[in-house]
Amino acid sequence: MTPENFFLNPQSINHKKYEALRAFYIDKQSGGKVAKRFGYTLSSFYSLTRDFKQAISQGEPSHHFFLTKTKGRKQIDQTGEINRLIIDLRKKYLSVPDIKSVINVHGHAVSERYICNILKKDGFARLPRRNDMIRERVSSEIKFEAPKSSPLNYISETFSGQNSMGILCLLPYVQKYAIDQLILNSGYPETSTIDKLASILSFTALKLSNVRRYSADDIWCMDRGLGLFAGLNVLPKNGWYTSYSHRVTRPMNREFLKGLNQVFSKAGLLSDTANIDFTTIPYWGDDSHLENNWSGTRNKALPSIAAALAQDPDSGVITYGDANVRHEQKTDVAVEFLDFYRNDVGGKIQFLVFDSTFTTYENLAKLGNKVKFLTIRRRGKKIVDELNAKPTSSWKKIRVAMANGKGRILKVIDEKIFLKDYRGEVRQIAITGHGKIKPALLITNDFTEPCEKLIRKYTRRWLVEKGISEQIEFFHLNLVSSSMVIKVDFDLTMSILAHNILRLFAIELPGYSHEADYTLYKKFLAMSGKVEISEDKVSVFLKKKRHLPMLLSAMEKFKDMRINIFGNRKLKILGDSTT
Repeated sequence: MTPENFFLNPQSINHKKYEALRAFYIDKQSGGKVAKRFGYTLSSFYSLTRDFKQAISQGEPSHHFFLTKTKGRKQIDQTGEINRLIIDLRKKYLSVPDIKSVINVHGHAVSERYICNILKKDGFARLPRRNDMIRERVSSEIKFEAPKSSPLNYISETFSGQNSMGILCLLPYVQKYAIDQLILNSGYPETSTIDKLASILSFTALKLSNVRRYSADDIWCMDRGLGLFAGLNVLPKNGWYTSYSHRVTRPMNREFLKGLNQVFSKAGLLSDTANIDFTTIPYWGDDSHLENNWSGTRNKALPSIAAALAQDPDSGVITYGDANVRHEQKTDVAVEFLDFYRNDVGGKIQFLVFDSTFTTYENLAKLGNKVKFLTIRRRGKKIVDELNAKPTSSWKKIRVAMANGKGRILKVIDEKIFLKDYRGEVRQIAITGHGKIKPALLITNDFTEPCEKLIRKYTRRWLVEKGISEQIEFFHLNLVSSSMVIKVDFDLTMSILAHNILRLFAIELPGYSHEADYTLYKKFLAMSGKVEISEDKVSVFLKKKRHLPMLLSAMEKFKDMRINIFGNRKLKILGDSTT
């Protein structure tokens, strides 16, 4: 096209209108001739001249034909709604990332830089550095108007998530070990809008993201990254969690734990030993039907719920949980666990390791015919005096391996004794040199295993105490808001599920297989980032962090896996270019 042809043969509508009106008014051509030349009917051309005259009478008519360029970027907030929302949220003491989460859920795509500029322009100073407890208290005091939770449509879009985007890296493990299929086949309920898998993953998402309790809507209601973990736009509000847990029964939890054990047994993650112990779940209310149980952290008896937990010492997987333990049932828990594991799961437990207060000597006699046990004997003054009176030559030195690969020299007396209530002989190993004033007394019905291995086996029992401590601290079992045992039992089951998913994740991280759940969360899961959903994949861009390279390496083996909950799309875990 030549410059002359550009003016003589206009292509765009506005250009054609301009040339037609110029020929009529400036070149003084007749209306019929102009209409024929530019392809108008005569009536439509005269309508065009009428509109042009009207535009002239109302002001500058150039906007009909020409675009006026404005300097600078296009204004994001045309109505001022976004800016007002940003200011209101900062007045409620929210940080910039939290403000961004709320803004994104309201359908506005703005960057953190934009929010910072708006706050700076309005005279707001930077917030002081705050710990997690202060952040949670601030966000819990704010009532958020989150959208209604619904299944995600997976249309092409981009959004950001805060604080716990790393939990999306756990979805490949959920699918690899068929935990998603176990949930779908379980007896847990579902709602008309949220199916069974999304329901259980919603509870799991809150557990894995270190949310303290569900008694009030929090910032997690607005975090689309957490919603994506469950295949939802956002997680449900707190009222949904309460109503859902009312529909769960103990048999549902028991069947689900049975299925989990079968999954882990098939994967070769369960050994022939189980460490079992009690934990106290306090209730900070006034409810007379709860019994007083001793709380080691509070060093006193509290109205609480006693729960039994069992853990595999090798993998750290928790295999059993029961929050329905009453005082009169405590001594029978070991037998009940053994029946559950052998009859329901089909496992082959050969060793039970537990604390001296876990059961009675009478029940040890019952266990003696079914399984080998290892526990600590209560040390009375008479027993201690008898050990101290033994000659030095009676004590034998042994070397016991420690977790750091080094060894420790202990002195032991390995002998057979008769227990009246047990009505038979047991093997007793007295131990000194372990840093305690009084000797420790191990008793077992295994007469063949070397005492070094038995001592090592019992010291690993302390892992279950560590696991219980993590359950209480990280999964916040000491903050249950209900005195209903069934609801607490379901909460405990969801904590076990979240803990075990973290164990599956940790097992494949070199050097981190025995890290605590909270450590794994802070190093690998507590990350912010953005999500890009396309036709064939879901890309998660995590912001730069010290342990991000190791996380990306761990996710490399899942690069071709298609995630069922994402509509059979691939999950791509990538590093973002920002901190």
